[in-house]
Amino acid sequence: MNRIKEYRKQQGVSQAELAKRVGVARQTINLIENTTYNPSLELCINIAKELQTDLNTLFWNVEGEE
Repeated sequence: MNRIKEYRKQQGVSQAELAKRVGVARQTINLIENTTYNPSLELCINIAKELQTDLNTLFWNVEGEE
């Protein structure tokens, strides 16, 4: 689980817009949000930068995850 969708929606950014900003297809963002695709570290960093947060907050410090 990750918080990409939560942060993206808080900022009013669509999947397509985020994808364009980080250089991937919209479907890739969808797959990452639904945890069916494991992105590269570089892509994770780029997403975190675009969403103005850090990797820990976005990917690892997810409440309710065991």
